Amino acid sequence: MESLQDKACLVTGGTRGIGAAIARMLLEEGARVVISGRTPESVDRALVTYRPEASSKVTGKAADLRSYGEVEGLFRYVDGSLGGLDVLVNNAGIGLFGSVSELRLEDWKSTIETNLYGSFYCSQMALTRFETRGGGFIVNISSLAGAHAFAGGAAYNASKFGLTGFSEALMQDVRSRNVRVSYVMPGSVATEFGGGAATGMDWKVAPEDVAEVVRMILKMPARSLVSRVEVRPSQPKSK
Repeated sequence: MESLQDKACLVTGGTRGIGAAIARMLLEEGARVVISGRTPESVDRALVTYRPEASSKVTGKAADLRSYGEVEGLFRYVDGSLGGLDVLVNNAGIGLFGSVSELRLEDWKSTIETNLYGSFYCSQMALTRFETRGGGFIVNISSLAGAHAFAGGAAYNASKFGLTGFSEALMQDVRSRNVRVSYVMPGSVATEFGGGAATGMDWKVAPEDVAEVVRMILKMPARSLVSRVEVRPSQPKSK
């Protein structure tokens, strides 16, 4: 099993939900972690919950991943805080829903730019850091919505279908450079995703379950690559 002790890790969207669970898992493994969120307030709130666990190993910076300049600033912060990068978890994402005829242009753009452009920007910048480390790992948190479209999900489906294709191509691009790329496709997860309250705690996948999948992926022997994992509730709610 690969060790994550003292590995330098960036988790985008690490202030709540799946991202927060992944950041906590990495801290449990002894990694050094930077989290990002869209606003300074969200990062500050999250850090209060992390610091009692590992005050010297976690920090964070706000960045709007739709902006290439803000992503550059985030990676400069990572350089200064961690001295490099070993693991990137592209988790940041939003869900804005509505039929194609009713979907606002700004909602379409915001969804695509956050979920897809942001992952591209961060991955490209991570690769330059991996070159100096002799390798690295990228884990993209996609969704089963990246393989199964649904009514009202045009923007979200497009972003996650795109992230699936991007992840597959990226894996092929960099596997010969000692960079491993995996993506996880959760189904229904009990988070506040989409702006609502967390529901379905009795049947949905827990954020910590997704974090356990990421732990397994990262700790696989270097000779093996788990390229894609789908995670579903074992007993979905009856319609």
